[in-house]
Amino acid sequence: MRAVQFSEYGPAAVVQVAEVEEPHAGPGTIRIAVRASGLSAGETSIRSGRMRDVVPVTFPYRTGFDAAGVVDEVGDGVTGVGAGDEVFGMTATTARGANADHAVLVAWAPKPAAWSWEEAGGAAGSVETATRVLDRLAVGAGRTVLVQGAAGGVGTVAVQLAVARGATVIGTAGEHNHGFLRSLGAEPTTYGAGLAERVRALAPGGVDAVFDCAGGALPDLIAIAGSPARVVTIAPDLTAAALGVHLSHGAPAGDTAAAVGAADPLAVHGLGIAVELAGQGRLRVPVAAAFPLTEAAAAHELSESRHARGKIVLVN
Repeated sequence: MRAVQFSEYGPAAVVQVAEVEEPHAGPGTIRIAVRASGLSAGETSIRSGRMRDVVPVTFPYRTGFDAAGVVDEVGDGVTGVGAGDEVFGMTATTARGANADHAVLVAWAPKPAAWSWEEAGGAAGSVETATRVLDRLAVGAGRTVLVQGAAGGVGTVAVQLAVARGATVIGTAGEHNHGFLRSLGAEPTTYGAGLAERVRALAPGGVDAVFDCAGGALPDLIAIAGSPARVVTIAPDLTAAALGVHLSHGAPAGDTAAAVGAADPLAVHGLGIAVELAGQGRLRVPVAAAFPLTEAAAAHELSESRHARGKIVLVN
């Protein structure tokens, strides 16, 4: 089958589509024929080598953590799902390989009818990441959260999930995306110099938490939050540890293990909530662009431009 991978650090051009052996479903997992899969901005940082001291890799590195498709193999111990079912979900963080013709999922849920394949293909990673960070920050009703980089793939989902929890959301983005953020339920503002003053005007009572999806502004975000403990970043910002900010990446082992062999896939943390909200019309997965699998390198280039509004996906 075809799979996207790279065998050395470097620019987007090192990304290639190779012929590899098909994976197969093992105990507690399922395999899908992939219709669409997501491109993680974090993987572009891994590919470039910027994260080599934080996320060591073994080459060739197979890319992709989230995908949607049709189940064609069901592993031992799995119930509640069968061949022919349409699902979306995640691979094991150690296995990756979702950007391929077939992928083995350890966490999954039924594909919402309201979502296209492109939306579903890019959903699971953003949902898992946003849920993980919002939980860590204890974002809920009556809380105010600032989402830095709110128009990106994770940011757009984080805004909607925070709103669904009853939180007040302020989101940073370029002015051309402000109307878009309002449509998701956030109060928009621009990033850059003077951010603290702009946020103070929007939230005179202060901000309870900051979810950083963009990087590069941690000192300002700490000042806005009042403490580094109230800031979580998912950006490849290597100053985070020195500043006392938690850098969150990858599903915690406990969360992933909870999905393996689950009798009801909707029990998987985050994905079931996403399905429910999607059915209510309260969760969209904005797609910035959809590239054929064979154009994965171009997708990486777009991701690194930092001008994509929503999730970048690859389609089979």
